[in-house]
Amino acid sequence: MMMKSKLTRTLAALALTGAAAVAQADSIDTLNSFLKDVKSGRATFTQTVTSPDGKRSKKSSGTFEFQRPNQFRFVYLKPFEQTIVADGQKVWIFDPDLNQASSRKIDQALGATPAALLAGSNVSRDFVLKAQASDKGLDWVLATPRQTEGSIQNLRIGFKGGELAAIEISDAFGQKSLLEFAGVVSNPGIAAERFRFQVPAGADLIEQ
Repeated sequence: MMMKSKLTRTLAALALTGAAAVAQADSIDTLNSFLKDVKSGRATFTQTVTSPDGKRSKKSSGTFEFQRPNQFRFVYLKPFEQTIVADGQKVWIFDPDLNQASSRKIDQALGATPAALLAGSNVSRDFVLKAQASDKGLDWVLATPRQTEGSIQNLRIGFKGGELAAIEISDAFGQKSLLEFAGVVSNPGIAAERFRFQVPAGADLIEQ
């Protein structure tokens, strides 16, 4: 009876391991399907940034739109306003409180960022992808930058039922940032003007 019990437990463990491996493989498939099939999108987001010791955090929220390749628009609404726009050539950042805009060439600005994952044209070139176990109801993929000179250590992309749900960013200083998406719409028609930026009259411009 003891031998039979041990054999049963072993077979059960192997079955669970196999099921976990399949689930993890599915998360890579989900990411690949997202990259292949979703050419544009929009959502609202909440961002929580947590200090390395886990004792302090700050939240912000806003809207996000993207269109491949290399076009996106992040608008932070709370607690402070900021707009980040990529037009395919440059990334623009505008801070209304400072009345200041800055721009940077897109190949210098994207790097290993969440925007590169969502709106980039060649994710496998920029990241090493690895499936992870499901956690908190989401299927996760770990994306590690191939270039190590940036501050981002890794990103995790979470999907729920095939829909983008979250991105978690860990930086080299131990800080974590969690972007949680809601109201996700895949492949909406987005006006080209949404990815164009005009420096407001009177604003300072810093070009890098």
